[in-house]
Amino acid sequence: RNFYYITMLRDPVSRYLSEWKHVQRGATWKTSLHMCDGRSPTPDELPTCYEGDDWSGVSLQEFMDCSYNLANNRQVRMLADLSLVGCYNLTFMNESERNMILLQSAKNNLKNMAFFGLTEFQRKTQYLFERTFNLKFISPFTQFNVTRASNVDIGEDVRQRIEELNFLDMQLYEYAKDLFLQRFQYSKQEEHQKNRLKRREERRLLREQRAHQWPREGAVEVAVTEDYNSQVARW
Repeated sequence: RNFYYITMLRDPVSRYLSEWKHVQRGATWKTSLHMCDGRSPTPDELPTCYEGDDWSGVSLQEFMDCSYNLANNRQVRMLADLSLVGCYNLTFMNESERNMILLQSAKNNLKNMAFFGLTEFQRKTQYLFERTFNLKFISPFTQFNVTRASNVDIGEDVRQRIEELNFLDMQLYEYAKDLFLQRFQYSKQEEHQKNRLKRREERRLLREQRAHQWPREGAVEVAVTEDYNSQVARW
């Protein structure tokens, strides 16, 4: 069967804050196996940030202080081929090389997907989805700018800290936004070009239709005129 892989990306700071609020309410990923190269990571490779059943009530500072928090650079990690860097084994290669490979892998996989959208551009995302898969949604997408993340009041120093923790996601998102807007602009130009050609063809057909009608009308007029002249000559 043919599978079409698609995804949605979100501004890394908003996404990080949203996940923090989600975890703060008691959400966990305990059922996630994190399979890579046929196995799950060991507890040493993937430690937990908390003890107990969940991390309910965690403060943002505590959330940021956990160095092995999977919220950090989650979008890059989930899009990249982790087998290229030894999965969750951080001793497989040095950190800078690992980060470079992960980011490039995520960019390549994103570019090769059938479709991806951005949550901050809902209408443009809908337009590209419809153009890609040749369908129409019943109603237009709605842009919700007020979210749990937007309701979190953070200072510039905290925002900067979140950006540092998600520096790979920040780079991926800038790449994704640029590629997304390029695709949108290309699709718009293609649509306009198709509409121009369609209107040009419609005008051509209309001219041909009129051209076929005029001789018949002329022929009738000539016949009437000749008949009238012949009558005059007889009179």
